[in-house]
Amino acid sequence: MSSRVHAPRTRPLLRPVAAALAATLALTLGSLWAGAVTQPSAAASLERVTDFGPNPSGLNMYVYVPDDVDPHPALLVAVHYCTGTAAAYFSGGAQEFVRAADEQGFVMVFPEAPRDGHCFDVYSPDALTRDGGSDPVAIRSMIDHATQQYDVDTSRIYVTGVSSGAMMTNVLLALYPDVFAAGAAFAGVPASCFATGSAENTWNSTCSNGQDIRTAQEWGDAARAMYPGYGGFYPRFQTWHGTQDTVLAYPNLGEQVKQWTNLHGIAQGSGTVDRPQPDWTRTTYGDATRPTFQSISLQGYTHNLYRAGMAQYAMDFFGGLDEAGDPVPTLSLIHI
Repeated sequence: MSSRVHAPRTRPLLRPVAAALAATLALTLGSLWAGAVTQPSAAASLERVTDFGPNPSGLNMYVYVPDDVDPHPALLVAVHYCTGTAAAYFSGGAQEFVRAADEQGFVMVFPEAPRDGHCFDVYSPDALTRDGGSDPVAIRSMIDHATQQYDVDTSRIYVTGVSSGAMMTNVLLALYPDVFAAGAAFAGVPASCFATGSAENTWNSTCSNGQDIRTAQEWGDAARAMYPGYGGFYPRFQTWHGTQDTVLAYPNLGEQVKQWTNLHGIAQGSGTVDRPQPDWTRTTYGDATRPTFQSISLQGYTHNLYRAGMAQYAMDFFGGLDEAGDPVPTLSLIHI
């Protein structure tokens, strides 16, 4: 079953996010993302899908299928921020991805968390265990449904998210490395960092404050424990973080670097650096034309780090949303 939903065409006002000092402030996490980008509305419409498969936490599924969809398209899962909705993310911060879907013919899935605060579960034991339940199982069901419905190319499934959605991006890539080709997280934390040991306790201040400091091996082992016995490759990953983030503090960028270099078997300090913008520092690991991992540090940016044009960098990193699967352009890099 499905019903078409036209997203609002007006840009929501930006709301300030208070410092996260207690679990109740999780309700505001990511609210700044609602209107981060203003772009022309897409030609097609956002469509709600019901009965898409196992959905233990009662998430809503929305799908965007461009009018000129490819016969064997790529799929991009776009995960919203706390306080957000699928429609708000669709018409706000995800609009650049939506416009690219119109141009390149790929399908987009927008999970929606209807619980109080509209945050995704990245903290409970169920959510941090492969096929354990909660939101990740629901999102996996959405992917399976879209794959069957639109004949998605299973080698080109990607995920991106902001704030709570960025945390979920880390979690999904660790739980389902055999599903995703790559992901991009904007202001997130390492996979399992937000664990609280309980579905009722939704906030981890130690993680949010950037005080959960571990070795690369410890972070890698924490991710591997989410899918015990997996011996394959992990997805390519790109992560963005602002140095002045007071909601999910900046040290979380370094902890993600530790985790994902370890998962990919890459030595820390082996990356190459360039500066796409004067206040951006991008470190690339692996082949410059098809990087394995990238971290992008944004000098002076807060939790509201998203700017127009960033989506294109993420899509260039993915390198496979269009049918041709064009690689990332060769970079001029400074070795460190």
